Amino acid sequence: MGLFGTDGVRGLANGPLTADLALTLAQATAVVLGQGRSADARRAAGRRLTAVVARDPRVSGEFLAAAVAAGLAASGVDVLDAGVIPTPAAAFLIGSIDADFGVMVSASHNPAPDNGIKIFARGGVKLPDIVERRIEAAMTGPMLLPTGADVGRIRRFADAEDRYVVHLLSSLPHRLDGIHVVLDCANGAAAGVSPETFRDAGARVTVIGADPDGVNINDGVGSTHLDKLAAEVVRIGADVGIAHDGDADRCLAVDATGTIVDGDQIMAILAVAMKERNALVSNTLVATVMSNLGLHRAMTEHGIIVEQTSVGDRYVLERMNEGGFSLGGEQSGHVIMSEFATTGDGLLTGLHLLARMAETGRSLAELAAVMTVYPQVLVNVRGVDREGVGHQAVADAVASASSMLGDSGRVLLRASGTEQLVRVMVEASDADVASQIAGELADVVRTHLALPA
Repeated sequence: MGLFGTDGVRGLANGPLTADLALTLAQATAVVLGQGRSADARRAAGRRLTAVVARDPRVSGEFLAAAVAAGLAASGVDVLDAGVIPTPAAAFLIGSIDADFGVMVSASHNPAPDNGIKIFARGGVKLPDIVERRIEAAMTGPMLLPTGADVGRIRRFADAEDRYVVHLLSSLPHRLDGIHVVLDCANGAAAGVSPETFRDAGARVTVIGADPDGVNINDGVGSTHLDKLAAEVVRIGADVGIAHDGDADRCLAVDATGTIVDGDQIMAILAVAMKERNALVSNTLVATVMSNLGLHRAMTEHGIIVEQTSVGDRYVLERMNEGGFSLGGEQSGHVIMSEFATTGDGLLTGLHLLARMAETGRSLAELAAVMTVYPQVLVNVRGVDREGVGHQAVADAVASASSMLGDSGRVLLRASGTEQLVRVMVEASDADVASQIAGELADVVRTHLALPA
């Protein structure tokens, strides 16, 4: 297993993820991302490379971000310390000030003991796999060790949050006046900036999960724990609730009745809105294979093409960049609006969702009715050979189930990328039918793909 996972380097802080590793990783990043014509041109002009460093509020982020900044400065890179801000804010700022790269210290929706290091290239874009492998290889090679006046400086990025807020507000097609929203900031990176931005956009704001103490991030709040948000929306009679995760690159919602509105429904609402104002490039939405069948049917009814990718926002981004598309995302709430962001942005998504409510005068429940959510059952079959998904007996069972469902559902088997398990997903118009078929397929997988005892 390599050091980098699907979203940077992640693990237990002071377990595998130590200050020493963070410092060495930063030094290797300076070696690899400090190469190329643009970097050489900056040096020729007498300028050092510049990097933005930011973090979420978990307590280990303090020493890990300090180690990252130290590793970069020791390598001759000037560091702008943006403090606690959302991951999409860090990505935006890298492009906004034309920094050479940036580092975000965050473990997103993971519990507080975990942490992670995400590296963004120039322009605020995620690194391709090949560059991550080069950085990992460089960790055991020679480092840049300038002396005297050539070492980097570490300075506070004083207006980082203000720049991001202005950017978000400038993206809005409509103000949010008249909408009462409950924001759940997951005791994370959005706790400071999200309430301010929604208020500046005209919304009436009630806030929960906005008291980070370093150890309560994602603890019973945020996009992975929507019960408190739903209860608060209903209790105070708000119009809508918006939930972020720890680093605020996700957005999920609840309507006025407390019903969850997931990433698929949010994408459907935004896709229709963007098509109306000719902002949906090629009338195309990019989604993963896990997106609900209802999304596909709703988009077809509105003349919108759905391009499918493997699971993971990096694959959505790759396809969006290849096709020049303007909207994509995942059921989990990672929504990418490429006109305004290079990565999923929970604040941007929430703002545009509420703008659609304000523009149309319709409730979130009415807007979400654009698609019918098909019951979806997911079974993780553990202790099996994930490489054997193509086994003939398994393939025959999938074909039989798909034939039985016809146009009223679908079946997807997917091998885990990190564990010895196979995920069985079944959608059907009837929840009991979906559960029955998923159970039967899981049994077939266990029977034919069982690992040796």
